[in-house]
Amino acid sequence: MPPHVAVDTVHYKIFLSGKSGVGKTALAARLAGLTIPNLHYETTGIETTVVYWPVKLRENGRVLFFRLQLWDCGENTLRRFDHLLPACKEQVDAVLFLFSFTDRTSFDDLSNQIAKWTGTSVRHVVKLVVGTKYPLNVDFMKQFDLFMHCDVPERDVRDFQETANLRVMRVGGEVSDGLGDVAPLLNCLVENLWHQDCVTAGSANHQSQQEAGPLH
Repeated sequence: MPPHVAVDTVHYKIFLSGKSGVGKTALAARLAGLTIPNLHYETTGIETTVVYWPVKLRENGRVLFFRLQLWDCGENTLRRFDHLLPACKEQVDAVLFLFSFTDRTSFDDLSNQIAKWTGTSVRHVVKLVVGTKYPLNVDFMKQFDLFMHCDVPERDVRDFQETANLRVMRVGGEVSDGLGDVAPLLNCLVENLWHQDCVTAGSANHQSQQEAGPLH
């Protein structure tokens, strides 16, 4: 991108939801291009990670920078301190519900995670599901072995998508090929965020026109 071109930045707050150990902190690091932690540790308090993602709009060719602030809070911490979840929900734009393909209980817990984000106060929040530790970018034999030990079959994922009407994205485990691993998820996320903004803006304009009434 030429350095003289002015680019607007749009800001969004994203919350990562999921059971302990599904890879919320690892996903935030992966999306930001940071080193993925080798050892699991329970996140204490709230950790935020900022991701910048450039987008060129199809309708007019305009280039935008999406500034995504990822909020990560440990499950046990959320249980212990009641005020943290409301803080995470405040002015949130999207929530990513995480489960691990190697942990069936995290997949079964998705309904509980989603239930925390129902209600009028969060009706305009973009919601996506992300399956972590998916066998990507490995040779065929290792991939076959990983699929054999996968606790969440693809048919269950398809059934969930149809029932919950939520899209399920996939990210790999320890192996990453950089942008190729995160681009599908980030593109899907920013596309949904932009669409939601357009819908909200359209509704606001329609409401203001109705409130103004006809001019005589």
